[in-house]
Amino acid sequence: MHIFKRIIRTDVKPRKIRDVSFPPKVAFFKPHGIPMREIEIVHLTIDEYEAIRLADYENLKHFEAAIKMNISRPTFTRLLESAHKKISNAIVEGKAIRIEGGDFKFSDKIFQCRRCGQFQNLQNKQDKADNCINCRSDELKEILPDSLRRFRGGRGNESL
Repeated sequence: MHIFKRIIRTDVKPRKIRDVSFPPKVAFFKPHGIPMREIEIVHLTIDEYEAIRLADYENLKHFEAAIKMNISRPTFTRLLESAHKKISNAIVEGKAIRIEGGDFKFSDKIFQCRRCGQFQNLQNKQDKADNCINCRSDELKEILPDSLRRFRGGRGNESL
């Protein structure tokens, strides 16, 4: 009979919080025609979403995107690969995608228009948004990371 000791590593660095410029406008995608009770869900973290946004949508090079997220280039590449794998799995297998959780913080102040849903990112933390850049409405609310706890879900790899 073998007795295994559990080894606790003390030399492992804690996971670095990733900077996110904008929260996702939509936090859930579902294939058409499959009832919710029958669908599997793939969890994409908000930091994985940000990696997709920067690399694939903004067309930034990995080192540029890594700087924006305040992480190393290899970490950014791993994050992007994880996101691509999850998204391709959802598309090929016909699964839903829920964007939630992850190790992130907003890099700047984020405001959302209550009328049209547009997000605004203010670089200067002293500034306050007066009007929506999209519809000119003055109905703006600040989005705080704590208000996104509905997006929490741990590391993004567990099921509901």
